[in-house]
Amino acid sequence: MRKIWVSGSLALLLIFSSMSVISAHPGRTDSKGGHTCKTNCTKWGLEYGEYHYHNGKGSSSKDSSSKSSSSSSSSTKSSTTPKSSTSKKSSTPKPSTPAYKESGLEVYVNGEKLSFSSQPVIYQNTNLVPLREIAEGLGATTTFDKESGTIEVTKGDRKVTLTIGSKKVFYNGTSETASAAPKAINGTTYVPAQVFARGLGASIEYKSSSNTLEISI
Repeated sequence: MRKIWVSGSLALLLIFSSMSVISAHPGRTDSKGGHTCKTNCTKWGLEYGEYHYHNGKGSSSKDSSSKSSSSSSSSTKSSTTPKSSTSKKSSTPKPSTPAYKESGLEVYVNGEKLSFSSQPVIYQNTNLVPLREIAEGLGATTTFDKESGTIEVTKGDRKVTLTIGSKKVFYNGTSETASAAPKAINGTTYVPAQVFARGLGASIEYKSSSNTLEISI
């Protein structure tokens, strides 16, 4: 009976040892007790390159493990910061600078200073004087056509014709071009002083030092 039990025990030992050989498939283990499968991997239920243990813990990881690509989506802040809107001041259109200005001119007729209700002006480098006062000072008669803007000045046998806004002037019907045209300013009609006096046969002299115009007729 003892021999039978011994032989039976020996048989069982051989069976278990053969099973351990089968489970311990080829390949050396490392210091952790496992290795990477590279021989008949599917036979052992593994994938090629899979790292596993031989201590019964089963395969723990693959050698060629796919690295998880973590796509870090960095929230991009808007680089364009809203520009502070600079409030533009409502620009009021500036009034256009007049092409004329008061000249301060003093006019003398035969040595007597004329008095003007409106001051003489300088326009296009030409002295303009109020029509009514200069005509009265020279003893001339004037007519004015508002529709056409035509001015007629007569004294004796002399006649001067001017038109507001036109540089063309007629001396007894003969046309010439003046340096400046007659102009209506603030309800007053202005005429070129020198042109007016010349058309009536007067002599004129301008003195820049005193800004005076002397007319002799």
